Amino acid sequence: MDAMANLQFHQFPCLSDNYGVLVHDPDAGLTASIDAPDATAVRQALAAKGWKLTHIFNTHHHGDHTGGNIALRDETGCSIIGPRGESARIPGIDKAVGEGDTFAFGPTQVHVLDTPGHTAGHITYWIPSNGVAFTGDTLFSLGCGRVMEGTAEMMWKSLRKIMALPPATRIYCGHEYTLANGKFALTIEPDNKALKERVAQCESLRAEGKPTLPTRLDHELETNPFLRAGEPGIKARLGLSGEADWKSFAEIRLRKNRA
Repeated sequence: MDAMANLQFHQFPCLSDNYGVLVHDPDAGLTASIDAPDATAVRQALAAKGWKLTHIFNTHHHGDHTGGNIALRDETGCSIIGPRGESARIPGIDKAVGEGDTFAFGPTQVHVLDTPGHTAGHITYWIPSNGVAFTGDTLFSLGCGRVMEGTAEMMWKSLRKIMALPPATRIYCGHEYTLANGKFALTIEPDNKALKERVAQCESLRAEGKPTLPTRLDHELETNPFLRAGEPGIKARLGLSGEADWKSFAEIRLRKNRA
């Protein structure tokens, strides 16, 4: 296990429904922005905390995750790290990383997982020493990203990688989609008591103007229908008993697309 650094995390809303996250190491004087949806929002978050940007960690190439890259790099000289499989599409990228890579953020080791499906080269950043993962648009609270550049089987394999992380892992996602995801999740598993409780909790949080993120992997494993696609009860409800788990996942994703 890597030694735990004294990392601080600051999540903030931006654009219409995105979240940005700053990761700060006060001892090393480093600050990373997980994606850069909007330069102004990232700049304001940095100013509010009194931190200086040194890195951007991009999860995938979509503009609502990379739109602030160039402006922030030009202002701060920060280093931009992004997915090897999409390096040609990541503005200003300095370092390309992929499955099995680790890199240093001060004394902290950041681990990289290839999690394609939403985009062809999407990656997840995992910091085991601090029990956090940044899943971009692969895994959401009570949901998952649309399969846009990959296949359902590919996306299911990516989700399985995240599911294998330690259960207490805190999951930071790219968007605040939890209420809509929860409403849909109840159509797949209406008798899931833990799901009904989570939806109620998330409704209360949003009513108070609070985020539903970060979530925790163990909570997602109990309530997120996309991670529960292999459950016999769900497969039976979908009429897919005996089929491969990824086919059940594909059916759930198709139904969500139509919802």
